[in-house]
Amino acid sequence: MNDFGVRDVDVVVIGAGQAGLSGAYHLRRAGLEPDRDFVVLDHAPRPGGAWQFRWPSLTYAKVHGMHALPGMELTGAAADRPSSEVIGGYFGAYEDAFDLRVHRPVDVGAVREGEGGRLLVETSSEGGYATRALINATGTWDRPFWPRYPGQETFRGRQVHTANYPGPGAFAGQRVVVVGGGASGTQHLMEIAEVAADTTWVTRRPPVFREGPFDEEAGREAVAMVEERVRLGLPPRSVVSVTGLPLNDAVRAARAKGVLDRVAMFDRITERGVAWNDGRTVEADVILWATGFRPVVDHLAPLRLREPGGGIRLEGTRAARDERVHLVGYGPSASTIGANRAGRAAVREIKRLLDRNPVGV
Repeated sequence: MNDFGVRDVDVVVIGAGQAGLSGAYHLRRAGLEPDRDFVVLDHAPRPGGAWQFRWPSLTYAKVHGMHALPGMELTGAAADRPSSEVIGGYFGAYEDAFDLRVHRPVDVGAVREGEGGRLLVETSSEGGYATRALINATGTWDRPFWPRYPGQETFRGRQVHTANYPGPGAFAGQRVVVVGGGASGTQHLMEIAEVAADTTWVTRRPPVFREGPFDEEAGREAVAMVEERVRLGLPPRSVVSVTGLPLNDAVRAARAKGVLDRVAMFDRITERGVAWNDGRTVEADVILWATGFRPVVDHLAPLRLREPGGGIRLEGTRAARDERVHLVGYGPSASTIGANRAGRAAVREIKRLLDRNPVGV
């Protein structure tokens, strides 16, 4: 906390990625005014959510299922431009078009019980906000998942995570082990294989390739497959993990070349590479962990929302343990289409909560 004091608002939105902007848009539509009734806090330096941190070689054409924000289409984007530029510019224009007045960069340190039935949102640079409801849209980008394997600390080469992926040029002439069977892992692998001395693709499960476009119907089916874990209070799986990998021309060509010949997960890491218990070894200069991310929810810990299974149980978007807290961009709403729907659903319930408990009554 600092010396800025505490300000009362009806709703605080934490995060200005797809889910947070969707929530802010629907708060606007519901008649709430930014900087009077609600505030949007974002710790990133500029518009774009996690997209602004994506590697330059991830062009807009390679994006895995990007759906427009509510109320404003993304049009005229060049397929060969970096997605960070395209989507960052689109999000910035969206914030301006709907006058969402995002506060940035603002870090939220904790959300705890406040006075008078309000939640207290503690920030790094704006003091505190006493709020009647919270939309948490903090995503996963700031919490990369690094698996642990025996011998990992002895490896003499580099270990890199998707969160810090520099692009394929950094791997030129090197032997690279790529770990992870998701969209990022395959994209990294196909790029790196063009310049690396050798690549090895390692995944825990055999990859599943999906024919056809990732349209709205496919997105809804994927969201439905993730919802059950969240209902049970288990840590959510990513939506991408259940959609399968898109089988496009680039993937077909890479499979034909043997680039996407997957091997089972290794058992340990050595000084010079990776090894399996059956005696197989692969020497490597770099291990690239394309192993995904986990939800950024530690700032909610004072509210004790977690279930024994380790996740936060949701009823729709509402935390089962606290009706004032809504999580969007979490679990089933972690895709772009899911985030849009979740923002609308969260605001609908929040509006009911505010109407049911008006200020001063």
